[in-house]
Amino acid sequence: MTDKIKMTTPLVEMDGDEMTRILWKWIKDILITPYVELKTKYYDLGLPYRNETNDKVTFDSAEATKKYGVAVKCATITPNAARMPEYNLKEMWKSPNGTIRAILDGTVFRTPIIVKGISPYIPTWTKPITIARHAYGDVYKNSEMRVQKGSKAELVVTDKNGNETRQEIYDFTDSDGIIQGLHNKDESIAGFARACFNYGLDLKQDVWFATKDTISKKYDHRFKDIFGEIYEKEYKDRYEALGIEYFYTLIDDAVARVIRSNGGYIWACKNYDGDVMSDMVSTAYGSLAMMTSVLVSPDGIYEYEAAHGTVQRHYYNYLKGEETSTNSVATIFAWSGALRKRGELDGLDDLIDYADKLEKATINTIEDGVMTGDLYLLSSLENKKKVDSETFLKEIGTRLDAMMSK
Repeated sequence: MTDKIKMTTPLVEMDGDEMTRILWKWIKDILITPYVELKTKYYDLGLPYRNETNDKVTFDSAEATKKYGVAVKCATITPNAARMPEYNLKEMWKSPNGTIRAILDGTVFRTPIIVKGISPYIPTWTKPITIARHAYGDVYKNSEMRVQKGSKAELVVTDKNGNETRQEIYDFTDSDGIIQGLHNKDESIAGFARACFNYGLDLKQDVWFATKDTISKKYDHRFKDIFGEIYEKEYKDRYEALGIEYFYTLIDDAVARVIRSNGGYIWACKNYDGDVMSDMVSTAYGSLAMMTSVLVSPDGIYEYEAAHGTVQRHYYNYLKGEETSTNSVATIFAWSGALRKRGELDGLDDLIDYADKLEKATINTIEDGVMTGDLYLLSSLENKKKVDSETFLKEIGTRLDAMMSK
């Protein structure tokens, strides 16, 4: 190969923490910069710099993503109490993913990477199932209280003129108890729906959506109505032209259908359902480290990342000079996804072709029997060998170089 592939518009690059930060640099050095004249707007979202900037860097990276349209993000630490002294933190900073999701009003789409030799626990799943999780409201922005025996709990809404509407939740005459208040917004639900329908058009796949509207006749039913109205008005003709469909059912029916299905569709879930089902799907396909994640806004902004965390245990081993065998596949696919989308938006066929080859080289490496420790334990291939983190990337690089030289 002679000339490197040129980019016209930068990607927003968000660096991260611990072992994934190490892999991030290796991926760039071994698999990307030898072939692509990489153009990025760099933001260090590692916990030390977030702490130094009072988390301003996270907000700046999200605003840059809105400006440039495509971002790629490394896994980051969301600190708990134990991290406070470890990193000498000023405060327990919020999840960068949550901050970025809120600013972009994005929906998270998670899709398993399927390779030969790693069989899903559900044999019928021959194609990937993409989980689309609504990332606003519900239990994640709830209000909740413990209630003493003898209390009466009411739902009270005060309109802009000061008029109150009351509805009894429960009269706790016989026992102490608990109450919880949830909310959502029509505009957020509509944004979620459009992001799902747009992603369906991108992937040319059916979109499923499910709630429990037979029980939740106002809250869940509102989700169902907004999805249905937007589909009929804005997407039905385009879906029918592509031969794909939007399908609604109850959440319990959806779960049963998913288990019996072959995959190959997008399953849109409310916030809590998506949180749970994405872990179920990733585990059933084999490994969270083989799960891509992309945040998509209703107006077509994309942020790609791996679905897993910072691999803390491996990082501590790495600091001690010990060999690690960390799976970098989802992080590689975050880069390939972002570069492909940048190529699509900017009309750069050679960048799209490179992203396709990077993914193919990664899958070929595993299917050739060369893999990291987690996959070695899962793979049914007869001739397989476990390699360390850097060797795995170099093996991919050898195959990628052969593809790029043709």
